[in-house]
Amino acid sequence: MNNTTKPIIGITGNYDAPNSLLAEAYYKSVLRAGGLPLIIPPFRIGEETQVEEYLDRIDAIIFSGGADINPVLLGEQPVPQLHGINNERDAQELFLMRSAYERQIPILGICRGIQVIAAALGGTVYQDIYSQHPNGASLYKHSQDASRDTRSHTVNIVENTILYNVYKKMEIGVNSFHHQAVASLPEGFCISATSSDGVIEAIESTEQKSVLGVQWHPESFDYQLRPPYGSEEKDVFNWIVDEAKSYAAAREVHRRVITLDSHCDTPTRIIRNHCDQFFDITMEKYLQHYPAESSIKAFVSDFYQNNPQLQIDFEKMDKGMLDAVFMVAYLRQGARDEASLKDATQRADYILSLVEAITEAHPEKIGLARTPDDIEVNKQLGRHSLILGIENGYAIGKDLSRVEYFKNRGVSYMTLCHNGDNDICDSNKGEAEHGGVSAFGEQVIREMNRTGMLIDLSHAADSTFYDTLRISTSPVVCTHSSSRALCGHRRNLTDEMMRDLARHGGVAQVTIYGGFLCDNESEATVRDIVRHLDHMVEVMGIDHVGIGTDFDGGGGVPGCNNAFELFNFTRLLLSRRYSPSDLRLLWGENFLRVWRNVIR
Repeated sequence: MNNTTKPIIGITGNYDAPNSLLAEAYYKSVLRAGGLPLIIPPFRIGEETQVEEYLDRIDAIIFSGGADINPVLLGEQPVPQLHGINNERDAQELFLMRSAYERQIPILGICRGIQVIAAALGGTVYQDIYSQHPNGASLYKHSQDASRDTRSHTVNIVENTILYNVYKKMEIGVNSFHHQAVASLPEGFCISATSSDGVIEAIESTEQKSVLGVQWHPESFDYQLRPPYGSEEKDVFNWIVDEAKSYAAAREVHRRVITLDSHCDTPTRIIRNHCDQFFDITMEKYLQHYPAESSIKAFVSDFYQNNPQLQIDFEKMDKGMLDAVFMVAYLRQGARDEASLKDATQRADYILSLVEAITEAHPEKIGLARTPDDIEVNKQLGRHSLILGIENGYAIGKDLSRVEYFKNRGVSYMTLCHNGDNDICDSNKGEAEHGGVSAFGEQVIREMNRTGMLIDLSHAADSTFYDTLRISTSPVVCTHSSSRALCGHRRNLTDEMMRDLARHGGVAQVTIYGGFLCDNESEATVRDIVRHLDHMVEVMGIDHVGIGTDFDGGGGVPGCNNAFELFNFTRLLLSRRYSPSDLRLLWGENFLRVWRNVIR
């Protein structure tokens, strides 16, 4: 843990057996920018645990210059023009880059470092620009023999990029010591500078992430040529240190407060990754092909790895510092005959059993939480928490006793409906069958009040929303709903609904589903989440708003697409008007307060 007042900036060291080397310009530039440099030496593959320990301690990382990257590690054969490679450093840095990127650690790549960014994250690199670049025959000399403090050519900077905000110029002079360059971009990146002959000179994240790579060596100018610090021109070392401070502040928030996600569909996603027909066949038929004991054991294994098919798993919760997640038994609305209702209950039980099995497999890592106190205890013990929920009252069918049955199983909230009317109430996507809450639904609401089960009104029709506020004697929640004033989807809440929800003591949890954030879903980004949260806080007050991602159920936008990336959301909130005390409320305390009121 960084107990200094300066952010710790890791810098990758070069390697020339048996020595690890680093030019002094790197660490002196970091010192002058107000950071505390920490050199990261190369490790052999198999020593990844040591790499992770470095990442636990740093607030940003600089990938320094050096030899060519071994093309074999990238699935390529070497071209004749390839220069010297450094295999040990290459393998470690590709791993280090991916791990730092996953953790949302601010990254600056210099010369070779920009190529490591591209190669590690899915882009490609020219082994030799003169023989491989389309303009190779007409390229000017990039591999200069001049002193490193000489500006040997100019680059053109793209406006409205991180790099432009650093230099405040469209053209700058740079030094040039390379014959390799980025050939194609990783997903989520853009070109922010090129030389006049078309060589890519800088790339950066387009997803509100602090990742910037430059092909030149700014440390040579900063250390040797720049005037004393205090110059109005903000350079890349000021930038990386500022981003490190922001990252450290967000990490401290996550360490101190309970971070709670009130809605994800991960259990169902795990099951459907193995059987995409889960909802298209009966549970009886499903269990014939996937016996419960053996299949759930396999599903648990899926959760305890960094699983690219999941937006939430143990690794993402742990490194993203997400303390607690409501994992729901989602049920697609189906027929309401006796056999179908019985099947729905059995399906809910099966999904809930998967969540229980996850917590039972590694109780030292994750605990099942039935109360807010359980979450607090788990955090104190260094464990994460999973909480059971049901998405769609279809699970209880027409049997009122099943409310208490599921409550005794540990279910803490039930979403009254999903996309379709059920026997409890009308859905926002239904046929207005009941005109709101049915007579049976009123009994269900009262029984949920009696047993201390939270009522979730996400997916409810407006009529159901208002009927429930009238009937319920306990505050209610909307676990994954955003603002209808900003995005007209009927799943969202109007300002009037939000004010009424707050007056009844409830909370609304802004969701990350693109279609509920932006009328053009494809354009939604992490900034839209902040925009909705800002509006909801303005309408309801900060005591009545929280976060429910809907990860693994369609949720996720560029810049906040899994539990790793929730750091970006926290950093954006800190950069605005929100204090750490505000974030304690938004990240969990508001929801926990309502939950405590309901279970009393």
